[in-house]
Amino acid sequence: MPDPPHGRPAGPPAHRSGPRPAASRARRLAAPVATLAGIAAAWTYVGQVDPNEPGHYPVCPLYALTGLYCPGCGGLRSAHAVAHGDLVTALGDNALAVVGYAVFALFWVLWLVRAWRRLPVRVPQKPVWWWTLGGVILLFTVVRNLPFGSSLAP
Repeated sequence: MPDPPHGRPAGPPAHRSGPRPAASRARRLAAPVATLAGIAAAWTYVGQVDPNEPGHYPVCPLYALTGLYCPGCGGLRSAHAVAHGDLVTALGDNALAVVGYAVFALFWVLWLVRAWRRLPVRVPQKPVWWWTLGGVILLFTVVRNLPFGSSLAP
């Protein structure tokens, strides 16, 4: 079969790889807003159901088996204290968790603003960032279980 005029090959039309239509603002904001709704629901629950009273939440398995505090021990108590505006108690229950709450809040605001502006959100993927984070968590865990780091224990 001969080629059609103008030198185009015969067959189905080629797929065009032009720019995709921009997603609506509501669609771009759906993920950060849904995440905020989930976080707000969790914080509301933790704010209402006191983790300082036994029986409401499960015991940390590491603490139950070994008597050692994991990096998350005291995290619910710190969230409860933050929900009630008691930052000093929150820091005493789990300082690393409080820093994590603040970092997540900043990340969420960045995510929302970038979604509003149609910009992608990039999470650092260099191994040095993840190794540093792991090192900080490990150091926090070890220090809070030593006698001189008892101020970091819940």
